[in-house]
Amino acid sequence: MQRHTADVVEIDNVLTPLVADAVITEREGILLGVAVADCVPILVYARKRRLIAAVHAGWRGTAAGIMKATLKKMLTRSEAEDIRIAIGPAIRRCCYHVGDDVLEAVIKETGQGDYHMESEGAKRLDLPSANRQQAVFMGIPPENIWMSDECTCCYPERFHSYRYSKNFAGRQGGFIRMI
Repeated sequence: MQRHTADVVEIDNVLTPLVADAVITEREGILLGVAVADCVPILVYARKRRLIAAVHAGWRGTAAGIMKATLKKMLTRSEAEDIRIAIGPAIRRCCYHVGDDVLEAVIKETGQGDYHMESEGAKRLDLPSANRQQAVFMGIPPENIWMSDECTCCYPERFHSYRYSKNFAGRQGGFIRMI
């Protein structure tokens, strides 16, 4: 169950529901997934080690380092060069205006970078790019990271967006499984 945390759970034999925003497994046949409506869906795969993860990264999880925490666990068993990451559609800087508190929290965990800007008097945050920067910081080669350039809020006919639809927003999912 997702709760905007930085909790990473590893699934081995126990399949009872737990609160976490990242799940890791080596087990074949288990479908890992995240549900999002502006938050960042991230899927991670270590090819040689055959290790997968699904990550839900909202601003709170990004500010708490959910991407770094997931990769830290995976890197104890895999080389950074072997890891592949897919970052799905999420709210982007074009539509994500944030307050100082949110921006400062994300910068504190991520460092300075081109994932935020100020224009027209608004502070704008690009959550997918912040998570990409955290992955690169953890040693993942940039060429091993695919990132969608679509904004969920800009395309309400394609994606669910909480910012666009408020309490009427549905969710889209990101899923990964080893076979």
